[in-house]
Amino acid sequence: MAKKSRVKNRQAAAAPTDGPNPRAACPCGSGKRYKACHGAAGGAFVGRPFEGLPGECDLVALRELVPSATVSLQVKGFESTPVTLGTLLPGAAPAMSRDSGEVWAGLQVQHNYGDVSRDVAAALLRALEARAAGESGIVGLTSAPGAGPRLQDIVTNESLDVTVHEGFDWWLGDVEDKGDFEHALEHANESVLPTERLTSVEAAYWTSVGSKEHLRWVMPEPEDALLTALARLHVAGDDVIVPDARFVGMFRAHGLLAPVWDLPVGTGAEALEEPAVAFKKLLDEALADDSEITPEVRSARAGLANRQVTIR
Repeated sequence: MAKKSRVKNRQAAAAPTDGPNPRAACPCGSGKRYKACHGAAGGAFVGRPFEGLPGECDLVALRELVPSATVSLQVKGFESTPVTLGTLLPGAAPAMSRDSGEVWAGLQVQHNYGDVSRDVAAALLRALEARAAGESGIVGLTSAPGAGPRLQDIVTNESLDVTVHEGFDWWLGDVEDKGDFEHALEHANESVLPTERLTSVEAAYWTSVGSKEHLRWVMPEPEDALLTALARLHVAGDDVIVPDARFVGMFRAHGLLAPVWDLPVGTGAEALEEPAVAFKKLLDEALADDSEITPEVRSARAGLANRQVTIR
């Protein structure tokens, strides 16, 4: 009886009914166990941090897969200050108050305190306050910001206009004397993979890695519904974007799925515009399909759920 009780207690401890398993990897991606990361006292993890913001899917893309891009933000209480949200700032800074009077915030940073939206908002507000005080420089975020506003609370944009850049020359767009920064800029530009955002659909990005081209498309639909719809298209042979393209899987990021296709070298972004619209129409029809799930679709769905790709 004692042995059974110990086994039962271990099972109960290993399988909590509320929240992430403390023994499992933390969903923030740190590589630590949840109990030693965001499951520690005072920790918190928001699985879908950009939900409710305009351009949620684009924000996920800029955070995870786009090398260099910017978005202009309108911030409540600081309407007269030009604010730019960028993928990566110089030195991977969380935020900057610029001599030009602009304020920048970065999405690709080295910290993650569990709620990306709150992290970015905290750094951005600190930089805005520094700018209002006439101060300039890098604004860091070396500890969890604690309770405070999120981007959803301070951003007033009704939509986001994403600009994808070939490199990081925009870092020096407001700098008169660029001489001291040219070497660092050249080094940063060498790391940028050619990337373009499709204009015909939302949050779909073409990229070239030299030997391959990819289409990576962040989608807002709930995971279960999207997996089922993609499985229906796969069974019907309708998941090929362009001839000789191959649907290779998807990655999960910030509560959303992003399907990924391998493309023939030389495809380019422009050739994907009309096919992407056609695929979106088929996907919407599959999402609206409430017919019984066949064994073939169920099997394809299970395969898709396990077909994860690495973000590069």
